[in-house]
Amino acid sequence: MAIPNDLSLSNSTSSPYSTTESHLNTSLAPSDIACTDWTPVPMHTVIPAIYTVICVFGTIANALAVCVLAHASASRRTVANTFMLNLCVSDLLFLLSLPLWAVYYSQGYNWPFGWVACKICGALHNLNLYASIFFITCMSVDRYLAIVRPLRSQSSRNTRRARLTCVVVWLLAVACTGPILYLRDTYRFEVLGVEACVINYPDHTWYMTLVWMKILLGFLLPLLVISCCYGAIASHLMGDTWLVRMQNPSHLNNMPSFKSQESSNKPERPPTPGVSSSSSGGRPLEGRGLERVLWTVAAVVIAFFLCWFPFHCVTFLDMLKSEGWVDGCWVNWTIGSLTPLTLCLGFSSSAINPVLYCFIGNHFRGRLGGLCKGLCSRLKTRREDHSQKRGSFSTRLSSFSRKLSDLKDLAIVEPSGPA
Repeated sequence: MAIPNDLSLSNSTSSPYSTTESHLNTSLAPSDIACTDWTPVPMHTVIPAIYTVICVFGTIANALAVCVLAHASASRRTVANTFMLNLCVSDLLFLLSLPLWAVYYSQGYNWPFGWVACKICGALHNLNLYASIFFITCMSVDRYLAIVRPLRSQSSRNTRRARLTCVVVWLLAVACTGPILYLRDTYRFEVLGVEACVINYPDHTWYMTLVWMKILLGFLLPLLVISCCYGAIASHLMGDTWLVRMQNPSHLNNMPSFKSQESSNKPERPPTPGVSSSSSGGRPLEGRGLERVLWTVAAVVIAFFLCWFPFHCVTFLDMLKSEGWVDGCWVNWTIGSLTPLTLCLGFSSSAINPVLYCFIGNHFRGRLGGLCKGLCSRLKTRREDHSQKRGSFSTRLSSFSRKLSDLKDLAIVEPSGPA
């Protein structure tokens, strides 16, 4: 029995979903009964285990990132850090709901938390889907402006406008999540014996509209923007390095190490994620420095693509099936079994994002180390103060005990009178 996490329900008798149970549980459909060779994935054990791993690692990583970014000094509150902070907050909000989805799968798609929690958790899922992708896109555009157009964008790139952009992103994500919040509800399936948390689509038009909105706004357009921005960054860095080599061929024989460049080049703009210097505002990166920049740029694009492309492919396949364009055992098995697994892959981006955008950077790791050292020193100081207070109390207690013992001795040993 395989039911996708993003359960949907249609009340329209004219749509392909006239039998709600067959849409929710493909194993009940007559055409699927003969598909005995397609073994369903045991979702009640696999998905909760994956969700637990994502929740633990993602919560720790994002919580550390939020602590470091929120406690940054005023000089460190850059445009990039503003977007990073909001991205981590978005991921944390979603990760808080992940344990409930793990319980949902472990109980065989039974939702025991009520319709309010169903709406909230479903809304947090979609809110994070849109908000995280929008913030990653904003960070990509900011990286493009900082590296490729540093002089032209100097006046427009400030934290005030970044905060305003974050407000717009949150409002846009909430607007995209609104229909899901309204349609998400609990529904009792007597055939399955479960109280499922489903999306109750009024008709097929609603379903097609929201699916296309998810594919276009939640994947294709952001992927296009991210790829163009980082492609321009890579081309700019490689072009600057080639120009320097052509103008000064002897520079190849006296190529400085990456560490020396890192210490000498201190650009005013925030660094590319995972990179401490860039081509504009100093000498172009070469050798290991350029290679590190390009690998980081490639990692950002590849991670975004690998995390979300499989889920949107399965979503698109489900849409094709709803239109009657594809059918068969492999289609039903792919939609029923791979939708939750590809959704897990998409959720893993919440744990990967702080690693790519925060922990790779030298400045972030330095601030995290400083924050940990400060916390350790405070704990050590408190421990020493506590031990001193305990020592002082022990000293006073022992002194009081000696005095009490002396008084007892005086009371027992009384002087003898004359016979």
